[in-house]
Amino acid sequence: MSDELNVPKALSGTGSWLDDRFHGARGLRVFMRKVFPDHWSFMLGEIALWSFVILLLTGTFLAFFFVPSSAPVVYHGSYVKLDGISMSQAYASTLNISFDIRAGLLMREIHHWAADLFMAALTIHMLRVFFTGAYRKPREVNWLIGIALFSLGLLEGLFGYSLPDDQLSGAGLRIFEGVLQGIPIVGTYLAFFLFGGAFPGDSIIPRMYIIHVLLIPGVLLALITAHLFIMVHQKHTQMPGLGRTEKNVVGQPFFPYFMAKGGAWFFFIFAALALLATFAQINPIWLYGPYTPVAISSASQPDFYMGILEGSLRMMPAWEWNFLGHTISFSVLIPFIVPLTVILGGAALWPFFEQWATGDRSWHNVLDRPRNAPIRTATGMAAVVFYGVLWVEGANDVVADKLQIPLYTVTWISRVAIFVGPAIAFYVTRRTCIGLQRKDKALLEHGLETGIIRQLPDGEFIEVHRQLNEEERAPLEAKKVPALMPAPGSEDENGVPAPQVHGALGRARAIANRAFAETVVIETNGHGNGHGNGHGPADEHAAVTAGHAELPGSGSGGDSGGDSDSGGSGDSGDGGPDGESGDS
Repeated sequence: MSDELNVPKALSGTGSWLDDRFHGARGLRVFMRKVFPDHWSFMLGEIALWSFVILLLTGTFLAFFFVPSSAPVVYHGSYVKLDGISMSQAYASTLNISFDIRAGLLMREIHHWAADLFMAALTIHMLRVFFTGAYRKPREVNWLIGIALFSLGLLEGLFGYSLPDDQLSGAGLRIFEGVLQGIPIVGTYLAFFLFGGAFPGDSIIPRMYIIHVLLIPGVLLALITAHLFIMVHQKHTQMPGLGRTEKNVVGQPFFPYFMAKGGAWFFFIFAALALLATFAQINPIWLYGPYTPVAISSASQPDFYMGILEGSLRMMPAWEWNFLGHTISFSVLIPFIVPLTVILGGAALWPFFEQWATGDRSWHNVLDRPRNAPIRTATGMAAVVFYGVLWVEGANDVVADKLQIPLYTVTWISRVAIFVGPAIAFYVTRRTCIGLQRKDKALLEHGLETGIIRQLPDGEFIEVHRQLNEEERAPLEAKKVPALMPAPGSEDENGVPAPQVHGALGRARAIANRAFAETVVIETNGHGNGHGNGHGPADEHAAVTAGHAELPGSGSGGDSGGDSDSGGSGDSGDGGPDGESGDS
């Protein structure tokens, strides 16, 4: 790709004016030349980004007309079915937005759909990052920022759909108050402070409003900005393929290709949300009625991203202790802490656990294919099943009604599935990954089936295989295998135990290391000669440690390699500015 950047005249004048005053032309030029990989999965993060932008735009519109007050009023608006009913100003203003403000209902619906799309895109984007190993060095901080964004999104969504003060959101808010009170010792004080007294109080809606429109969006905006700046600074990850190394980026420049693509993507997402808001009704608060603590609507479920907490609460049996005059309600505390700890806490610690287990401290700009990391992929699928069981249990009354199954039968099925389901998912996924690796090995050794059958002179029938071309071989040969540590209890020729696996922690690390190293080893000399049985690292020690060829600048793993940054995104890459190269 040429270093010259052709800027339209309409932009050059503006750029010159800004450069004369702020000296930003050089930085802008570098950014415009920035190369981004062209792979569809990298657009998942942009869906979350543009959904957040749409949330800000529609939320600003709604803020002009929403009244964040619990003060009672008598409704006399356009929705005659609620005429003369006493309700809060928050609920009355939401009805006014829906029926009396031009485009108000459309904006409400777009805002709500955008919130769901933001959380869905963020979830799928994080799964893509996890399954491809994009969280590894040097991107651990960006991974933690992503988890913080997801956590804040949960809280932002909860407060957002609680603001209208309808019967459905009020029930969810009552559950939230009960969860706060379930926290030992400090829970009652937290609930009293947030609600301004006994539930429901008069302070919760204005306080939620400030948190929802000011505090959390400000933090989200700061974290998203930091996430994008870190991504640009560290270079973008890329899928394995021909010409892709740890020190270059193969793709298209930001201007004009990626700018046009990203801009079109924004309008496409906005159009999709507008169509959903027009033809798929969501959160019809006028059907639920104003909130009253003495009633609850049937089939009450929160938005999907809060379903895991609802499901864990419904799944948990009654259990409480009385200790030193304090009642500890485990039936509320455990459903709140355990799912978030397993999913969010486990995700936050995973990059550091994997680095500790594999000893791999090298930079990773080329991603893994999920099949080439069986333990990671299997763990991720186990977490997905764990999440899914809780999510389905959050609607156990609807499931029981639609399938004509007793409610408590559904609950007991979920109590068993929450333990059995992830274990089955882990085993099946791990074996599937090993099987797919064997398929890749066979492709490299024997080539691709052509469907052509030939008969040999001796009468034998064979199928003709076509050898893979260079582009097809590249992603298969890019697989990296973690370096093996000595086996637990191993000794050298003098009977001295290996120091890396000494003690209980060392043995645990050795076991974890050999689990991560389980693979079908593919050793190639450029002609597809591979071997390995795929039954674990016990028979593959020599192949893993000696036969594996590293890409230039990437460490081979293992603590002996040191914490070298020589494999990072240096400026001496394989062509292009900042070590980047564009597709010709």
